[in-house]
Amino acid sequence: MTTKDIENRVYSCAAQLLHEKGYLSPVDLLVKMERLTPKQVEDWRFNRITNLERVTIGNLSKLNKILSALRKYAQEQNLKPSITTYMSWGKGPKRRLRFSKTGSPYLERQYSTHYVLPKK
Repeated sequence: MTTKDIENRVYSCAAQLLHEKGYLSPVDLLVKMERLTPKQVEDWRFNRITNLERVTIGNLSKLNKILSALRKYAQEQNLKPSITTYMSWGKGPKRRLRFSKTGSPYLERQYSTHYVLPKK
């Protein structure tokens, strides 16, 4: 899959998600693109998976291209970035969930940024 193919797929899925939900999130996009399953996301939310990158289909280079294409699409649509904190679900103490294996602040920020329609 070429970079252009990835970008086209991201744009198509992002447009659908924006219409359905009114915002975009990388996690929803990865599910829509079938790179993650809803079950994997649920397992991650309940701390049964340590990080989402571990179970995401595709190598880190492809994931980076997907996130870059999402940012580009959001900018073109004049969407407002909004950092979202993902906390664990279920019983016990809530902890911040990790998206990446390394826990890099840059990567975590990329995965946790939602894009919302600006207020009118």
